Order: sequence, then C-alpha cells, then structure tokens
Amino acid sequence: MSGRIEDYALIGDMQTAALVCRDGSVDWLCLPRFDSHAVFAGILGTEDHGFWRIGPAFPGGAEAPAATRRRYQGDSLILESEWDTPRGTVRVTDFMPPREDHAPQLVRIVEGVSGRVPMRSALRMRFSYGRVVPWVHKVDGRTVAVAGPDSVWLDTDAQTYGKDLTTYSDFTVGPGDRQAFCISWQPSHKGAPDTPDAQEALATTTAFWREWVDHCTYHGPYREAVIRSLITLKALTYGPTGGIVAAPTTSLPEEIGGVRNWDYRYTWLRDAAITLSSLLRTGYREEAQAWREWLLRAVAGDPENLQIMYGIAGERELGETELDWLPGYEGSRPVRVGNGAAHQLQLDVYGEVTEALHLGHMTGLARNDYASVLQLKLIRYLEEHWDQPDEGIWEVRGPRRHFVHSKVMAWVAVDRTIKLIESGDADGPLERWRELRDEIHQDVCEKGYDKERNTFTQSYGSKELDASLLLIPQMGFLPPDDKRVIGTIEAIQRELSTADGFILRYPTTGDEAGVDGLEGDEGAFLACSFWMADDLAMIGRVDEARQLFERLLALRNDLGLLAEEWDPRLQRQVGNFPQAFSHVPLIDTALRLTASGAYGG
Repeated sequence: MSGRIEDYALIGDMQTAALVCRDGSVDWLCLPRFDSHAVFAGILGTEDHGFWRIGPAFPGGAEAPAATRRRYQGDSLILESEWDTPRGTVRVTDFMPPREDHAPQLVRIVEGVSGRVPMRSALRMRFSYGRVVPWVHKVDGRTVAVAGPDSVWLDTDAQTYGKDLTTYSDFTVGPGDRQAFCISWQPSHKGAPDTPDAQEALATTTAFWREWVDHCTYHGPYREAVIRSLITLKALTYGPTGGIVAAPTTSLPEEIGGVRNWDYRYTWLRDAAITLSSLLRTGYREEAQAWREWLLRAVAGDPENLQIMYGIAGERELGETELDWLPGYEGSRPVRVGNGAAHQLQLDVYGEVTEALHLGHMTGLARNDYASVLQLKLIRYLEEHWDQPDEGIWEVRGPRRHFVHSKVMAWVAVDRTIKLIESGDADGPLERWRELRDEIHQDVCEKGYDKERNTFTQSYGSKELDASLLLIPQMGFLPPDDKRVIGTIEAIQRELSTADGFILRYPTTGDEAGVDGLEGDEGAFLACSFWMADDLAMIGRVDEARQLFERLLALRNDLGLLAEEWDPRLQRQVGNFPQAFSHVPLIDTALRLTASGAYGG
C-alpha cells in the first residue's frame, strides 16, 4: 500500500525523478525521462505495479516500518533515512547522480551505524506503468530486466535471488559496513551500461549540489525554505532542454477517491514562466536563460497556435489516455497519462509568457532578438482575440467564459510590450497598443467588477469569486490601495477561505459539475494561499501576511516539500507532488516579506 503523499521524498537527476516513501520503498520512477513510462508505479496501485524497498528485515517476513528519521544531506537532493531497531541502527542513502554521458541511475547505499542489523532489498520492476512483467536474467554476473525497448540493470555485490517475480537480497550490516545497490536504464538493443561506482557517484552528486546552491543570492530569514524550494525547482527542470515540469507525477488526486487526477509531467508555459521569475530573483540566470531558449524553440514560428503546455523537449501532441489496469492512488480513478488540456484556449498564458520575457529583459539576460519578435507576434494575436471567452487559468472543462484573470493577463501582455517599445528595444504601433491597453482595462473594470459587493468576479456577469483575482495588484493592473483591490481581497477571505485560513481556487459543487465541468471537490490551493499572503503584505497587513505564510510553511512535509493542495478535512496534502506551482509562490512570498521586514524574530 502506498504512503500518504507527504510521506514521500523526491530524488532526481534533472531528467527524471523518483519518490521514496518513509518505509524505504521507491514507489514511482519513470525512465529515462519525466514523461516516460513508469518502471515503479506502486504509488498508483499496489506493489504488483512495481516498487523497490530497502529496509530492516524482521522475523516472519514482516515489512520494514517507517524510518525513525530522515533528512536531505545538507542542501542537496541526497536522501538519508535511518532506522533504529532492537538490533541496532542502519542508514540508507538514496540519490540519482546528475546525468552527463552515463545512463540514468538510482543509487542506494546501506550503511551500518551501530549493532548488526539484518536488511532486505525487494526489487519488483514492472514496465509500462505496472502492466508488463520483464524478463529478468543474469548477464556476466549482473541482473538485467528486459521488456520491449527498455532494460534496467541491477548492480550490487550482495547475493540476490528471485522469488514471486521479485528480486531479493538478504544481508546484514554492522558499524561502518556499506552495501551499495544501483539500477541503470539502457535501451534494450544496446549493450550493458557501465558498472557504476556508488561512492564516486555520491561524491560527484554532493559536489554538484554544493556548487549549485552557492549561486543563491537570497540570505534572508526564510533561507531554509527558499533553498529547499529552489532545489525542488531545479530537480523539476529537464536538463537537456531547460523545460520545467509542473510535477514529476501523474494522477495524484486533488480529492482522495475523486476524479480530479491529471498528468503534470509536462511544461506549462504559465508555471514555467513564474518559475523563471523566481530563479532570476534568486540568482539563477543560467536556468532562466535555458528556459527562455526552450520557449523560443517550442513556440518556434507559430505563436498564433501557442499551446498552454508542451512536452519537456517542446513536443506538441500530448494526447490524454486512461490506464484502466491501475486502481489509482487510494482508489482515485481514473489514472491519466497525457493531458487533453494542451490545446485549450487560455489567454492568460500570453500575459505570463510576456511578463517572463519582460523580466528577463529587465534583469539583463543575454539579448535574443527573436524573444522580442515573439513578444510582438503574441500581442498581434491578442489584438484580435483578447475579447474571446476561454478556459482560463484553471483549465476548466466546462463552457468557455470571459474570465477576469484572463483579461487582466492580456492587459499585462500589452503593457509589458509597450514598455519594451518605449525602452527602444523593439518597434511597434505604440499609440495603437496604448489604446488597446486602455480598452482592456476599461472592459475589465466595467464588466468584471461587482459594485454592490465591491469585488471583482470570476468571469463577466458572474457572482462567483476566483482566487486568481489576487494577482490583480501583483501584476500592476491596479494599485494595492485601490478600494476595488482591497474589496476583492476581503471578499476572497470571506468566501473562499477554509476554517484554517487557506484559500480555495473557486467554489466547487460537490456531486454536481460546476464551472470547471467536473464533479467533486478539491482542497485549498497552496499557490492561492501564498498569493493571499502577498496581497495582505501589499495592502499593509504585514503581520497577518506573515502569520499566514508561516502557517503555510508548517504544511510542508518533514523534508520541506509541498503538493498542489491541502485537504482541510483530512489534514493532508493532495495533488501531484512535489508541485512547482506551490514552491514558486513560496519563494516569491518569502522575498516580499523579507523586503518588508515582516518576519518573526
């Protein structure tokens, strides 16, 4: 049985990632890329769908309990889990070496700390998301599992044996003893990958993270949370292209047992654009520039057909299918791969992309003339389409609407392009676009604002609220002290706040399909809760902002990781994990509160 979402740790090599549970079980790993088929898919089903557990062995075959404690090794993505047992203490170190020219590897080093502890490794590989049992055999003393185009090689000095379609190893470690296990992926038509050196790989991985973290320019009171979030964002970046996945998982539910289960292993332009902002503001220009280059390649010469998301190498076709052989996380079905929202119309994306390009320009990223050309092309498209209804930031699967946030972000796109032209770095019809900017602004203020309640609304003519409205002052659409902004913030606090003060995206209707076209409910959306803390600070309620921010920090798991949402009823994290769209606003709010001096002593 899989653990709670917050029971998992993340390890990765900037091309894929694994989730390791507290009991030492790797229950999710796609090879060789984030969006490849899973070799271990137990988190979405049962152990029959693939796992790799290493932990203390107990009489009668009882499974290892949760680790007594765990931590990342300093500021890194190297996980250390320790068990205190009646026979002694043992440590397991899990990591994935940053990939260069070697095969993708997952390394697990068992080390005795005290006493003599019996250990067991149980490795059950199941390819194609748990559907395919591979052929497992020995080649020159190495264990290899083969199915179709994939092969996974197990290297260890420990004795192994097969039982119940699982590869086991039983051994004992005393103080200072080390036993290494490593799996490596290789296309099945190629020869065996090089045999890894576990200790050398550990040293290389440690040095990589130490050097990367040294580039961080933030040294404020929330440094621990900011550094862990930055490391997580780095782990979600596909190194070869610079594309940033929203999360390394698919179908971890927004409601336990519900149908709101989506594949997040792709690059959303919105998520990646706000990630670029956080990276630039904390000193990571190389990653920001890599993302900009990815964007220019993905969009290429076709900005009129801009997608809201792409594959990590810029792929456009992300067809959505359901894996009916997987029962889903805690029975949450369907399990989906691919994402049918890829071709939705979401006009806000034009604003987020333009804002990211603008920020890169303002912070001195190396000049790229096509970036300015792309920005101008996006605005020419918006000129003709900004007044259309769309699916909005939350990718509703119901009817299109005139979402207020989408119109605000269209205004942002035009505004930032006007600033680019005014700076002399691009040419365009300045007066015409100034008129367009004013037209959009007036349209939103007239049609998206409820005078009686003194609040902006989710869409034109609607009475519903939407947490995306919290971005109005952050994007500069209206100043923070505008009565309409303050009224909107207070309305969202009244109508979209949970009992513990966290923020829902918008009202859901339980058993009936609502504005998003889906049945069921969802938890508090963590990004929206961080946005609320930002807004409170902007309107001068800094103590309240700090208190909310610190309550949000307390929702992180013991390793500092956040999923997409928080279920206030079950008091647990829900949604895909870890989620870039949660860690980015954490960084942004920490920077804002630090700048304002609004933090505890």
